[in-house]
Amino acid sequence: MDRFDLALLDAVQRDDGRTAESLARDIPLSPSAIARRLRRLRADGWVERTIALLSPRLTSKRLQALVRVQLDHHSARPELQRLRDRLAADEAVQWAAEISGGFDIALLVDQPDLDRFGEWAEDVLAASAAVRRYETSIVKRPLRFAPFVALSSK
Repeated sequence: MDRFDLALLDAVQRDDGRTAESLARDIPLSPSAIARRLRRLRADGWVERTIALLSPRLTSKRLQALVRVQLDHHSARPELQRLRDRLAADEAVQWAAEISGGFDIALLVDQPDLDRFGEWAEDVLAASAAVRRYETSIVKRPLRFAPFVALSSK
């Protein structure tokens, strides 16, 4: 992978809808070379998937919660794996990570409203023998969401 590949990946992770002609204005390659490189980068698995980020006009009334989960380290391994698998497959969980510190897992959970979030928390977290306790912070106002990784220096 060379600097052109990195620049292309940097650009398309911010806007995958750009044409090869548009990308060629920022990356010193011909549009056909850009199109070939992008096909190769996708085929080689450097782009895992392409998604659309919805407008806040559609999503701003939904509830988002940051949830920190403390595991019961005395629970059986299969119970812990069931929790991991459930969180990884749950459509309400937008982001999940095992973390260091006083809690073991951090989650970003999306639900239509507080009642639905409460039902979700009871069904998923409180019902799991692997969970000792959890704390929730409701997102009042998102300030920034930028799931990009800087790959090339501008």
